[in-house]
Amino acid sequence: MSILSDKDLVNAIEKGQLKIRGFKEENLTPNGYDLTIEEIQVNRSKTRVSEGRVLVPPLSNFVISTKEFVEFGPHLTGQLWIRSSWARKGVLASFGKIDSGFKGTLTLAGFNASPVDLEISVGDTFAQMVLEEVSSEPENLYEERSGHYQGQRGINLKKP
Repeated sequence: MSILSDKDLVNAIEKGQLKIRGFKEENLTPNGYDLTIEEIQVNRSKTRVSEGRVLVPPLSNFVISTKEFVEFGPHLTGQLWIRSSWARKGVLASFGKIDSGFKGTLTLAGFNASPVDLEISVGDTFAQMVLEEVSSEPENLYEERSGHYQGQRGINLKKP
């Protein structure tokens, strides 16, 4: 596997191997793309915020949904990494891989491990998506293997 550079990522979009609805050139990094917050939910409350900001109390969890709707072709997979600016504020997060063939927005979880309230605003960039080429096309893409979250939009906390 090899990691795609910013140039490779744009090339994959131009060739139709990758789609990022809501793409902004300023979100490109040398080896990835920064994902933007569209929706926030704190402590599994029923309230979801899609404009403005929220305060996450100390030692509390939160989830966000990305503004970007991504579509991965069969030869791409993605890693998700928290942006270091959030880690420096005391946010802990653990993310998975984006499978080949996945289509949808991404639901990401975080934890405010700091002793102070954490301010999160809709429109902030939260995580970096790093794309990798898969050495050969999978026999079955995400939708065929499980596909639980295929086509999702917004925060999704349960398997459909």
